[in-house]
Amino acid sequence: MTIKHTKPPLTIAIVAGETSGDILGAGLIRSLKARYPNIKFVGIAGPNMQAEGCEAWYQMEELSVMGIVEVLGKLKRILTIRQDITKRIKALKPDVFIGIDAPDFNLSLEGKLKRNGIKTIHYVSPSVWAWKQKRVFKIKRNTHLILTFLPFEKTFYDKFAVPCRFIGHKMADDIALEPDKLAMQTKLNIPHDVKVLSILPGSRHAEVTLLSEPFLKAAQLVRQSIPDLHILVPLVNAKRRQEFEQIQSKVAPDLTLHLLDGHAREAMIASDAAILASGTVALECMLAKCPMVVGYKMKPLTFWLAKKLVKTQYVSLPNILAGKAIVPELLQDECTPENIAQQILPLLNNNNTTLKQTFLALHQQIRCHADEQAANAVLDVIGVNQ
Repeated sequence: MTIKHTKPPLTIAIVAGETSGDILGAGLIRSLKARYPNIKFVGIAGPNMQAEGCEAWYQMEELSVMGIVEVLGKLKRILTIRQDITKRIKALKPDVFIGIDAPDFNLSLEGKLKRNGIKTIHYVSPSVWAWKQKRVFKIKRNTHLILTFLPFEKTFYDKFAVPCRFIGHKMADDIALEPDKLAMQTKLNIPHDVKVLSILPGSRHAEVTLLSEPFLKAAQLVRQSIPDLHILVPLVNAKRRQEFEQIQSKVAPDLTLHLLDGHAREAMIASDAAILASGTVALECMLAKCPMVVGYKMKPLTFWLAKKLVKTQYVSLPNILAGKAIVPELLQDECTPENIAQQILPLLNNNNTTLKQTFLALHQQIRCHADEQAANAVLDVIGVNQ
């Protein structure tokens, strides 16, 4: 009589610290479950990961804290969570630990687990190529592999012999190579015979506070040249909307706007051009094939420090990806209504064929089925990929 030995199901510990990480985690879990239906996931998860079957030892919201004051207020709780989850993962001995973004929390946790013989993966590179480059050595010590969205990130890690896998960007998978602009305008009840401008002043309080005024005043100047200009303003939540409305009531009370609760991607797809804050939204705008002007302002001391720390020639991801200035960047004192209007008007009046072809080429470069690529990398680290 032959006794069949069945392998125990794979177990993966995973920690996501914010909404974007929860979305990445859910896609990764889905791809891994398609190959290993009995695979088990535990850790710190948001609603998307939990919907895919991840057992949450703690809710992701406990780590979703921004700002020095807010972090200090929650620091004791965060440290308690990290201590407890470290202990539980060590006892569990999963096949691998995956830290999704949240580098302040995850990199130290990964180091403790790696030193205890547990394989570790960090998913989403911190901006080590832009500032605080010495963090690369901590990443090398604490992880068996880092997964990156963008090809220049892998090039950076290769210089330091850090095990790295470029997997492409999930956002590039989710957005069509040729978005249907007219269909999106119909969905948002926008006439097809008008010029459409999106204004995206950022997701943080400081961004909305500093950028809304120059963006709105620029829109007023543009409307002098394009009287029937339709202006969309997607705002990430009720708080940012309230802040934006208060600023508009003071600086541009007569400017007619179409405010949206969320729907930033839809707004950019429907628009002829956009004025936006620097950040991931610039990459999303590029993928939406929407020409843009990138603006950014900080408190003077913060900007002075940033100039000392940041090592890249450009701040916006489209320009960094292209290795040249394909979209205008107006930073700090250059971020004036007059400068923004001067840059955005030609984008609204031209067809921008060459620019959109560049956007398409960059889109194709990072459209690599990221969820599947990430799953392959995880299984390779575990040692079960075929």
